[in-house]
Amino acid sequence: MSPRSLLVAAALSAMLPPAARAQTERLAGRLDERTRAAVAALADSARAAGLPADPLLNKALEGASKGADGGRIVAAVRALAADLARSRAALGRGATEVELVAGAAALRAGAAAGFLQGLRADYPRATLAVPLAVMADLVARGVPADTASRSVIALVRAGLREAELVAFRQGVERDIALGAPAGAAAAVRVNAAERDLATNAPATASGPLPPRKP
Repeated sequence: MSPRSLLVAAALSAMLPPAARAQTERLAGRLDERTRAAVAALADSARAAGLPADPLLNKALEGASKGADGGRIVAAVRALAADLARSRAALGRGATEVELVAGAAALRAGAAAGFLQGLRADYPRATLAVPLAVMADLVARGVPADTASRSVIALVRAGLREAELVAFRQGVERDIALGAPAGAAAAVRVNAAERDLATNAPATASGPLPPRKP
């Protein structure tokens, strides 16, 4: 980098709030200057919009660790920023960073915005990170996105707790590993879970979702 570029970069860094400056400095030495500047600009735009910047920086560092070129890193960070904005639009401005990241993953997996909006409308005070993450994980294992969305909605509305949702996902993964078609594995597990809930007392697993909004 030229001396002038170094001075400009230093001046811009000095203008950032301490927390933002510390975040951006994480990129130093990991990305070339052009890529670092582009990622820092995207992170700044996210902060200005009230979105978390850390997931964007983590995405850039992940790309660097995998040897991706600058163009691909910037494109991936820009796409994640757009997904976080869509996630926030669906979940509302009160959504936590963890929820926004999980929502972005669900959207990338193929969930409709209505899936996120429906969960938030039914459970306005609940932490939705686990149901959203389970949906994305199911799709990653081959379950069609619409089937995964319907499965999670059905189980949450039936009363499954967070730990039970994770156990459901693990059961589907085991069935798929044993050769069951992904969509069928999810459907069978949903039916079994609903039968268990109908015949047994409520479980005491940690992290319950509150009752559905009337």
